[in-house]
Amino acid sequence: MADPTEPDPYEDVNQAVSEEWVAETTPYERIREVISRVYTAIDAKTVADRAATSPKTARKHLATLVDDGFITTVTGPNGATLYRRSAESLVVEQAADILSQVSTEELQEQISEMRDQIAAFRQEYGVESPAELTVDRTNELLTGSERVDEPDEQTIREWKTTRRNLAFANAALSIANAKKFVDTD
Repeated sequence: MADPTEPDPYEDVNQAVSEEWVAETTPYERIREVISRVYTAIDAKTVADRAATSPKTARKHLATLVDDGFITTVTGPNGATLYRRSAESLVVEQAADILSQVSTEELQEQISEMRDQIAAFRQEYGVESPAELTVDRTNELLTGSERVDEPDEQTIREWKTTRRNLAFANAALSIANAKKFVDTD
């Protein structure tokens, strides 16, 4: 006879969650979720495995997501079709997230601050971009000269991040402005 104070035998929590996910979603929803969370291009079989569906079903829904512009395809090293998020869908998603958190007035203010910060970087280092600064630093290292105003890696990362954030903020502001002209009745 089993001891009533003992816990139930160990269950595979991951398997239980996966089964629940499959029961509560469609293959299309699972495939869209899987592909939205990958950062490198993957093949249909990998998507199918992660989405708990067949490769044939995955290919069908991946084709729909390509047609919708949510994902794009690239050719893999062996000629296989690989899938990844499209840059456009990532930008729109990020812009929507920004618009859900800040007003257009706040966004305009933040854009102005980021532009000022980038102008300060350009002024201080005498180049237009962090990429140019990296090339200049490499050339100076090769010639044996050293910059007096040598930036550290964190400064270069901050410049790159500010440029990326400015691009997303501009996209969000453009979407907000475009919405003003769309009839939403």
